[in-house]
Amino acid sequence: MQSLIGLNLNELESLVQELGLEKFRAKQIYKWIYSKSCRDFDEMTDLSTKARDLLKEKSSIGSLKLVTREISSDGTEKFLFETSQGEKIESVLMYFENVNYSEDEGGNTPPGRYSACISSQVGCAVACPFCATGTLGFKRNLSASEIIEQVLFMQNLSEKRIANIVYMGQGEPLNNYDSVLKSIKRIREDVGIGVRHITVSTSGVIPKIEALATEDLQITLALSLHDSTDQGRDYLVPINSKWPVFEVIDSLKDYVRKTKRRVTIEYVMLDGVNDSLDKAKILGELIKDLHCNVNLIPYNSTDVDDPFKRSNSKRVEEFSKVLKQHCKGKTITVRKERGHDIKAACGQLANSVGSKT
Repeated sequence: MQSLIGLNLNELESLVQELGLEKFRAKQIYKWIYSKSCRDFDEMTDLSTKARDLLKEKSSIGSLKLVTREISSDGTEKFLFETSQGEKIESVLMYFENVNYSEDEGGNTPPGRYSACISSQVGCAVACPFCATGTLGFKRNLSASEIIEQVLFMQNLSEKRIANIVYMGQGEPLNNYDSVLKSIKRIREDVGIGVRHITVSTSGVIPKIEALATEDLQITLALSLHDSTDQGRDYLVPINSKWPVFEVIDSLKDYVRKTKRRVTIEYVMLDGVNDSLDKAKILGELIKDLHCNVNLIPYNSTDVDDPFKRSNSKRVEEFSKVLKQHCKGKTITVRKERGHDIKAACGQLANSVGSKT
């Protein structure tokens, strides 16, 4: 059965005409799906009952099914979806308050924004030992339609307009390059979220970083670095044995030269593993000539027998201070933890149910 999510207006026009419906019906359907995040043909009230019945018989609005929806104490929501093939994937919806704002004439504070963390694969082949998704192994790539549908499904369920997209859920996005690229373009053109509000995170797939640099997309590229040495990164990000640290950083420098876009370096802080001040110095020297920001990520436990521990706040502060000394001019932030109590935080997505419902 044909899923309508992922089809652009021209493709919808061709489809409705094949079904014997008037061409203008495509614009109505398009608006219901992409502007209103509709998931039920019966809600398309400007279509006749006959047209709705025909659409239900011949097509579907997406293919995902909701398994569970959990809400964290901080308001973060985690959605566990089932694909048409019976696999499970997770998506996360986060709310961020406006930090820099001015009140309007009525003394009202402008609202914050909603950000969606979406998955690009079922499971993941990179197998980083500190990431719960890595324990699932790799099952398959998601289609562009399945990627887009996560955004629309969350908008439908939450009745909130999503402003930012991060490809930081399950999977390595650049290992599903074609579908991810198609989904970005559809999200921009059909869902209406600008590419400057889209971030793609990679563990360092150099050939695809090089390809992405030629696409003329103003997205933000983020590198999951997590260690500044090959020895340490071989353990924490196993594909480093194929694409070593210096080669990955060089590919990012080339990406910046071609796109004129600042990249983000992601670094999870692991107690006694990668948080030494020597590591901070090496990291600073490594990225001092790279146009980038640095995001230090508090580690989120994945299991009761977890061998890793979170770096304490004092060490994170010291690490950040040394890093600033060795790569002046970089913005270094510590990511604010969200959704930890429902296993929705960074590195925790493993198709499990958290402690709160």
